[in-house]
Amino acid sequence: MQELAKGANAALAALSESVDSVVVGLNWSSPTGEGDADVSVLLLNSDGKVRSDADFYFYNNPVAPDGSVQLLGKTPTGDGSQDRIGFDLTAIPAEVTRIVVAASRYEGAHFGELENLRLTLADGVGTELVGFTITDTGPMSAFIFGELYRRDGAWKFRAVGQGYGSGLAGLATDFGVDIDDAAEEETPAPVEQTTPEEPVRAQVPAPRAAVAAKTPARPRTAKKKVTLPKAPRRSLADNDSWRQARLFPVSALKSDRDREARATSVLLSVMAQIPEFGRRLTAAFGAPAGRMETFTEVALPYGDTPRRPDGVIRVERAGKLWTALVETKTNGNALRTEQVQAYMDIAARRGYEAVITLTNDVELEGSPLVDVKIDGRRKHKVALRHLSWAEVAHQAQMLIQHEGVSDAAHAWLLRELLHYLQHENSGCHGFQNMGAAWVPVRNGIDDETLCQGDPRALEVVESWERLVRQVCLRLGGELGHKVLPVQRSRRGTDPAARRAQLADRLCADGRLGAELRIEGTPGVLALTADLRTGRLRTSIEIPAPTHGYPLSWAKRLIRRLAEAPADLHVETLVEGGAGPRSTLERLRPEPGNMLPTTNTPVTGFRLSLLKTMGSTRGNAESSFIRSVDEVVHRFHRSVVAYLE
Repeated sequence: MQELAKGANAALAALSESVDSVVVGLNWSSPTGEGDADVSVLLLNSDGKVRSDADFYFYNNPVAPDGSVQLLGKTPTGDGSQDRIGFDLTAIPAEVTRIVVAASRYEGAHFGELENLRLTLADGVGTELVGFTITDTGPMSAFIFGELYRRDGAWKFRAVGQGYGSGLAGLATDFGVDIDDAAEEETPAPVEQTTPEEPVRAQVPAPRAAVAAKTPARPRTAKKKVTLPKAPRRSLADNDSWRQARLFPVSALKSDRDREARATSVLLSVMAQIPEFGRRLTAAFGAPAGRMETFTEVALPYGDTPRRPDGVIRVERAGKLWTALVETKTNGNALRTEQVQAYMDIAARRGYEAVITLTNDVELEGSPLVDVKIDGRRKHKVALRHLSWAEVAHQAQMLIQHEGVSDAAHAWLLRELLHYLQHENSGCHGFQNMGAAWVPVRNGIDDETLCQGDPRALEVVESWERLVRQVCLRLGGELGHKVLPVQRSRRGTDPAARRAQLADRLCADGRLGAELRIEGTPGVLALTADLRTGRLRTSIEIPAPTHGYPLSWAKRLIRRLAEAPADLHVETLVEGGAGPRSTLERLRPEPGNMLPTTNTPVTGFRLSLLKTMGSTRGNAESSFIRSVDEVVHRFHRSVVAYLE
């Protein structure tokens, strides 16, 4: 890692090949253990000003709609805490030339009361590239730690260390942000009457008066992030058979139609009530940031028979409407091509922008769930978009557990939604069936009759990819980090060709493989399902430290894995071949047994766990899907978490 002095800079491309995305960490500690600060980010144009107030990211505006900036929250360190910000540099708009990374204190506090102020910048694989320590803080209530900037098309980082006595509001104003710290007045929303001819607006009784639809145009630096307490209060129930009353009950759901109608109304109503949540689910589909209304029981003319989509989403901004039709499926029900085609035709005729399908399935690149024809003669183009219930639950979990929402009522409402989605009777469980090809392919591998080119092998590979993407969503929602499947460039960029290659490999050696990149983890989590032996392998490779002695590395690794399972396999990686391997149980008394007897240089270590996989194709206790999900979570919880 390159240490920078105040005012020094460094070219990111010269330090790493993985700088399309970077993570900046701001560290500090307090002698009293109570002091804290909050990070903020400003995107600046060539004039040194924000393009608009939307370019100011802080605790009340933590995520960019395009994913270019994301405040990742705080994590404890040995002597304080670290606040991290993720940047996708490929998504930063071209007109943005500088990205300012700052932090501020509040309620009269200043940085002179904190210690060990430090900035680190890591690349996309978690390797720390640069570090900058601030020593001259003084009575400043806001501080610019550093900035990323473009120079000749490449990104560089500069260590700044400039303080502001006027706090976050003064810092933001200096860069062109229009600040409003005045308290917002809350007024009840008017109750609207509907007639039988009108569509019924999807609503949910709010636990407090709804806030008026108009929101302030200027960002408020007054902190209003609210999270619910993690430790639940003691229940007042007489016994365990009592069940807490829920806003969205599921006990009365008897049929798939009931589940679809209830799930659609519940989701759309919460989206309209909680702007942060609704925006997260629609921003990627081209919806503007504006006033959202959602509807169910909508009838639209289509030939002789009106069509009834499950729901409609409308967003108004500057007098213009963005409209999307919604078609929902629960349990294992599949979308019907003719039904989606009809909604696409209706949307095109009426000038709507999108049709959104929402099912338990996960859409893959180059492999759409439904094949519809788009009339190229129409000037108005309609986008066909897909959401999985796993993605909906992921976004709700991220807001509730990791990022916080604007008030306690919204947090409670999101928690009720998440409870509903995760209930076994809701039908919103995500991908839950490996498909009809699963058993024949598994049997063909057992008796060595599966041949390359068999279309059933390709079906299993697609199901495997869907399962891996869902595992990433669930693990990312629990951790509050990005978890993404890794696509190796050597396999090509064409999705169909890549899956055909994996299907041939499945026929040849009977294995399915995937790699997951977990933000903040010093390696890639590899997952292999061996259908010949019926075993799942999870593993991670960690590089050897650049300083010190191999025996010290071995001892340090064993200490970090003190709580890991005893049957964890540890393999030493050496140049030019395989090194020693053993179980953690055998290595704990003698860590030196990890090292080669020759002087062969050690390049790293591979940690692996093996587990018997489920066999059935569905989502029962003995299913393959559930065993994969459990083994990934177990490996992260018991091994990877100690390496972060």
